[in-house]
Amino acid sequence: MPWFRVSVAAAFLSLLTGAVAQAANATQCQADLTQAGPPPNSTKVLILGGGMAGVIAARTLQQQGITDYVIVEAKHVFGGRMSQTTFGTNGSYVIEKGANWIHGTQTDNGPANPVWLLALKHNLSMVKSDLFNNITFFDYNGPNDYSATFDASLTAFNNARALAGERWQQNQTDLDLRSAYNYLGVSPKTPQEAACQNASVIILFDFAVPLRLTPTGRIGVQMHRSAELPADASQTSSLAAAWNYNYTFESDVGYSDVDMLSVDPRGFACIVQAEAATFLNTSQVLFNQTVTTIQYSQSGVTVQTESGYTLTADHALVTFSVGVLQGTDVSFEPALPDWKRAAISNIEMPVYTKIFLQFEKKFWFDTEIGLYADQQKGRYPVWQSLDYPGVYPGSGIIFVTVTGDYADYLEQLNKNTTQVQLEVMEVLRRMYPDAPDPIDIFLPVWGRAPLFRGSYSSWGASFRPQHSYELRAPVNGNLWFAGEGTSLKYFGFLQGAYLEGENAANNIAACIKDSTRCPSTS
Repeated sequence: MPWFRVSVAAAFLSLLTGAVAQAANATQCQADLTQAGPPPNSTKVLILGGGMAGVIAARTLQQQGITDYVIVEAKHVFGGRMSQTTFGTNGSYVIEKGANWIHGTQTDNGPANPVWLLALKHNLSMVKSDLFNNITFFDYNGPNDYSATFDASLTAFNNARALAGERWQQNQTDLDLRSAYNYLGVSPKTPQEAACQNASVIILFDFAVPLRLTPTGRIGVQMHRSAELPADASQTSSLAAAWNYNYTFESDVGYSDVDMLSVDPRGFACIVQAEAATFLNTSQVLFNQTVTTIQYSQSGVTVQTESGYTLTADHALVTFSVGVLQGTDVSFEPALPDWKRAAISNIEMPVYTKIFLQFEKKFWFDTEIGLYADQQKGRYPVWQSLDYPGVYPGSGIIFVTVTGDYADYLEQLNKNTTQVQLEVMEVLRRMYPDAPDPIDIFLPVWGRAPLFRGSYSSWGASFRPQHSYELRAPVNGNLWFAGEGTSLKYFGFLQGAYLEGENAANNIAACIKDSTRCPSTS
């Protein structure tokens, strides 16, 4: 393999030392990385991305006795889409811009969600969410109890999942959820029905409230719930939505129906950062380096960064989001084969936006959730109070979740908080006419963020299981892929990223130790 030596080793160390100092200011969780000098320019394995998949892949290589690797991370901290910020007029509250929940824990002595175990290991502060039984209902006229309509929407979704299983068993074409609802004769006819159908997807998946199934609702194949589906049912595969449910929430094949909300002042990403600090040293990580080009050949992989660094390795593990893979932020040379590009194109990367508001004091519902039905579909529908027992009581903080086409619209506003505040407050004042102006507002941007290009992966109605296999399959025998998007069982979930990083690293280690176990070079 060619050896590229950059005569700026001191710059590597300076950059890394500064990164660790910044990380210590943001979080203490990864401040204990063992000092061991700068990373080399050539190594056995390059791990591109320091989110859940990347860090767990590195740990797995370490456990396999392979220490000749380098994680290349664009930010100054580990965590990827697990990202927090301080919020409030005095910056005294930590809010999660991205992932916020552990979906599924453990039932008795059954299988345990590895993310749950990681949270326990690093003493993450969490509270159990009970969103399903804590909803207050509103529409454009104010308070309006349409809870029966909401319950009917959950039944409709349950029936759509069952239909997906039946069609799968009969080898019939997959349907998106909107088509499934049409087929079942339960398409929404009123704004309240539309809001419930829309919100049921957000709450059931984005907030991950378990939908319990009766024995008669179970179907023959192993079906499961998806983690984070777009609010627009036309974007969502009913088969994929059903497929991912049981493997997380059904205790006979998955973990449990419990969802834990992170309220840790260190941030949810602490579990990744603290885990990295248990085994990594500074020669195994390079912060603040954004990958721009990945060249691969029979002789190895060469990676170039935005800052002009060149790194080489025998193998590279790409853990970028599918949104990044779909775009032009990173170029592959040569271009990825047709089958790989087709798999990347077939998965979706929707945007999930939380808009946080702080007020002088709480004036809203005492439940965890407020559901708003507007005459315009998807307009600021799901509100969650953080001024709630066990979360941030007395904080005056509430946030509203927007997904699907409306989230895309907010992205186009490019963080114009003045306009966003006007729109959000118009809705909130339909719920509470005397609502005052907020004293602080914050909204993250995911779709336009070059490191992510979206919030989470989700399969559309064209989904075939083969797409998932091809998305995770290596290219050329030395270019590997892992992340929540490559997980057939857990796409959109943190455990998907964890298990895919672990699996890819085990396969890389097997290849390094025994060339007969390496994948095809096609």
